[in-house]
Amino acid sequence: MMLRIFRSLAILEGISYLLLFAIGMPLKHWGEIPTPNIYLGYTHGFLFLTYLVFAVLITTEHALGFKKFLWMLAASLLPFGTFYLEQHYLRHLGAACRQGGTK
Repeated sequence: MMLRIFRSLAILEGISYLLLFAIGMPLKHWGEIPTPNIYLGYTHGFLFLTYLVFAVLITTEHALGFKKFLWMLAASLLPFGTFYLEQHYLRHLGAACRQGGTK
């Protein structure tokens, strides 16, 4: 259950990151309209911190190790990184859990 939430959270965090850079920053710096950036920034900040908490919880629950946690952290810092992580790692981790491979 927690892995499913984390997968969804990874997607939402990635979307908020892209919205912040694709919409919020240009409006703030080129259009001199700072208001959307404020709300996008707060939303992204909340999702980012929640993502980090869930990354720690998933890492400890599934005994993934520090290296996997660093990959999760790096994915959250790169544009499209969380989409890649969800597609190529978390989805397979979820399938392994359903088959009894890990907790």
